[in-house]
Amino acid sequence: MSNKPIIVFEGIEGSGKSHHISTISKYLTKKKIDHIKVREPGGNKNSEKIRKLILSNNSNFNKNTDLLLYLAARSESIQLINKFYKKKIILIDRFIDSTIAYQHYGLGADINLIKSINKFLLKKIKVNFTFLNIVNNKNLISRLKKRKKLNRYDKFSINFYNKVQNGFLKISNNKKKYQIINSNLDIKKNERLIENKINWLIK
Repeated sequence: MSNKPIIVFEGIEGSGKSHHISTISKYLTKKKIDHIKVREPGGNKNSEKIRKLILSNNSNFNKNTDLLLYLAARSESIQLINKFYKKKIILIDRFIDSTIAYQHYGLGADINLIKSINKFLLKKIKVNFTFLNIVNNKNLISRLKKRKKLNRYDKFSINFYNKVQNGFLKISNNKKKYQIINSNLDIKKNERLIENKINWLIK
């Protein structure tokens, strides 16, 4: 394990992944540990433009257009990841697993196409560890209701989110480089769990 790993936080809406990546980024900053935090879609000026298009409530793309837009955003943000690969700890809010979980398991896009383009875009880049945050339907609905503003991906059916979360679980099944974070449990307990794992990953 590199002491400058790529660590990804995955999960559906309301699963707490963005909270935990933000908490870990603050923790590393406090300890003066050099790192960058990236989100997908997004990460740089061009991919943030694509993000706005994808998540806009005025957008209504078919599954293949949606997929290609996500991959186009990655094509832009991968330049930032390449720049700091193995030079800094890289924290990523959603990455390649999200594309498979959402676009393939959720929307039915061709998984071989996804894997082929990801391979082309990532080349030597490999994720070292993934925290997969899961949430039950009750908490998912409750947390979405509390959001002041909902984007297009916050408005899918519960059935869709269940398909996506099950997709994430299939991807992570029995793999050592994944840790499931049950976000239905106490948030402080999960923060400590993740923090301890991060310390182990970067030691």
